[in-house]
Amino acid sequence: MFQWNKLGKVFTPQEVEGRSWLKEFAQAPATLVFDDFVRVYFSCRPTPDKNRQYVSYSAYVDLDRANLLKVRQVAEQPILSLGGIGEFDEFGTYPVSVIRYGDEIRAYYAGWTRCESVPFNVAIGAAISLDGGKTFNKLGNGPILSYSPNEPFVLSGPKIRRCNNIWYLWYIAGRKWKMVDGRAEPVYKIRMATSSDGLCWNKVNKDLIQSRIEEDEAQASPDVFYANAKYHMFFCYRYSSNYRGKQNGYRIGYASSVNLTDWVRDDSKAGIDVSEDGWDAEMISYPHVFELDGKTYMAYLGNQVGRHGFGLAILDGKLD
Repeated sequence: MFQWNKLGKVFTPQEVEGRSWLKEFAQAPATLVFDDFVRVYFSCRPTPDKNRQYVSYSAYVDLDRANLLKVRQVAEQPILSLGGIGEFDEFGTYPVSVIRYGDEIRAYYAGWTRCESVPFNVAIGAAISLDGGKTFNKLGNGPILSYSPNEPFVLSGPKIRRCNNIWYLWYIAGRKWKMVDGRAEPVYKIRMATSSDGLCWNKVNKDLIQSRIEEDEAQASPDVFYANAKYHMFFCYRYSSNYRGKQNGYRIGYASSVNLTDWVRDDSKAGIDVSEDGWDAEMISYPHVFELDGKTYMAYLGNQVGRHGFGLAILDGKLD
């Protein structure tokens, strides 16, 4: 099994001043490495409106490359504007995944809209940055990956990678809505699509990770990378009901593959779990694994799915 040593919580949104749009949450961390700092993109929220409704913005925090526990700066403004009336991202951009491609940086993000019978729906959009990843311009007013007969709602959690000149997009797709104590709760599974240009996508149309804790297990944040002749995926999962506390809350799982489409799940190898107390004692979720200066790190969320920020862990040893 892997063994992750926790370094602690790195960023707390409640400590940031002068940004009315950034009051709580630092969700779904995703990194971009620069010469002397590591930029961590995340999604945040202002205080809710009078109807207790949230919107979500995406931003970044720069960490010192020589000391990842040291915050150098926080974005002055959101990296993306919200969509216009009726557009798929009118009420939120969360989460976001970034990748360098030539002179540009591409961001793939989930756009949120509100619904009548259920709380929300989500589709995946794309945007490009030409200023080093500070701001992004959307490729259009609509999504690049949206609902289809086999994926009828809630396409979210994009994670972008390029391997052998092929673009891979891992994401989640809704399977059903369950009514739990009068509240609609989504169930979603991990999926994948491929592309030759990162814009037009071919869906694999299969659930990649077998459910373990229950048939309606919800899975999210599939982070995939290659090491030692196989592909590794860290992801998170939860029960379909009463998951906002410790007992049924998010945990981090693991799977491996040799061909990217057939995965063997073994959560016992994940090597990280909730702490006995503190900011990540109830749940851990949305893992993002990255390599830096010969070491492997995991950024992840703690209690209340990142309401109070994200933390880091470092891998003891090497990936195998």
